[in-house]
Amino acid sequence: MSGRYGPGDVRFFDRIARIYATVMPSAPTDSIRDAFVVANRPIECVLDVGGGTGRAATGLRTLGIDTVVMDISMHMLTYAASDGHPVVAGDGRHLPIATNAVDAAVIVDALHHIPTPERALTELTRVVAPGGIIIIQEFDPTSTLGQALVWAEHRIGFSSTFWTPAELCDELNSPDTESYLVDEGFEYVIVSRVK
Repeated sequence: MSGRYGPGDVRFFDRIARIYATVMPSAPTDSIRDAFVVANRPIECVLDVGGGTGRAATGLRTLGIDTVVMDISMHMLTYAASDGHPVVAGDGRHLPIATNAVDAAVIVDALHHIPTPERALTELTRVVAPGGIIIIQEFDPTSTLGQALVWAEHRIGFSSTFWTPAELCDELNSPDTESYLVDEGFEYVIVSRVK
C-alpha cells in the first residue's frame, strides 16, 4: 500500500526542503569512512542516492571526497546545488547513470523511503564498477529508537520499508556482491563490494 505522500515520499520532502536544509546537520562520516577501506579500486567518483540537500555529500567533502547528489526531489536538490554539490535528478529505482560508471554509491538514511527498495539495490549494484562499493546507512527497526521511528513514519503517512542489519546484508549478498556490517546500533552501516 502506498503512503499518502507518493513515490519516495517526494511531496513531503519537497514541502520541507527549506527547513530540512536549515536544521539537519551533515551526516556523520566515521562509519562511512571506515567502509571505504573495503573497496578494491580507487574511489574517485561517488554517487549519493537519495542525497536530498547533500547532508552525506557535505560530510564526505570533509574527507576530501567529492560526491554527486542524486534525488527525486527537485526542491531538495536545489539546496545541495547551492552548497556546491553537483546534482542529478533521478529515482533510486531507475538510476540515470551508466552501468559501472561510479566507484562508490552511498545511500544515507534514505533507502527506507524508496518504493521497491529491492529494485534500488539492484540499480546500485549496476552502476558501481567492479571493485567499487555500496555503502548504506539505515535505521534498525528492532532497536527502541528504531521502533519509534517506524511508528512515527507510518503514522504520518510514509510507506517506509525497514530492514534489520542481517536482513539488509542478506538482501545485498549475491553472486555479484559481498556485504559486511560495518557499524551497528540504531543507525547501522553496511558496505557491499561489487565483484
